[in-house]
Amino acid sequence: MDFFTAMEVLSSGLTAERVRMNVTASNLANARTTRTAAGGPYKRQDPVFETAPLDDPNTFSATLDQALQGVQVSDVVQDQQPPRQVYDPAHPDADPKGYVAMPNVNNVEEMVNMITSARSYEAGVTALRSLVEMAQRALTLGK
Repeated sequence: MDFFTAMEVLSSGLTAERVRMNVTASNLANARTTRTAAGGPYKRQDPVFETAPLDDPNTFSATLDQALQGVQVSDVVQDQQPPRQVYDPAHPDADPKGYVAMPNVNNVEEMVNMITSARSYEAGVTALRSLVEMAQRALTLGK
């Protein structure tokens, strides 16, 4: 694996974790949204990660490094769990029995997702810094 391949793998991971962090932030921001343009409460979103080939698969380098793959977000899907029913007869979106359909967002779960995503991003940045430092040291060997 060469320097640029390693950078490509790391950058794909950083990009995927950034998308995951943005989706989590959106879930937290809409945790109390009871009315959307589609009607009904906000539905929690989840990013779907999948492996992604790095380069042109016909190159010699790709043949040697075929086990190396990056990651990409293939889709962002809605969680299919039903909305939570909360008794609040004073709420403008309450049904005749006084229950409001609230988003299926669990703040604790979202915070765990955010922390996990932040740690993964930090690990990628640390690996990228180490890679750059190794490349710089390799360049100074010839001096």
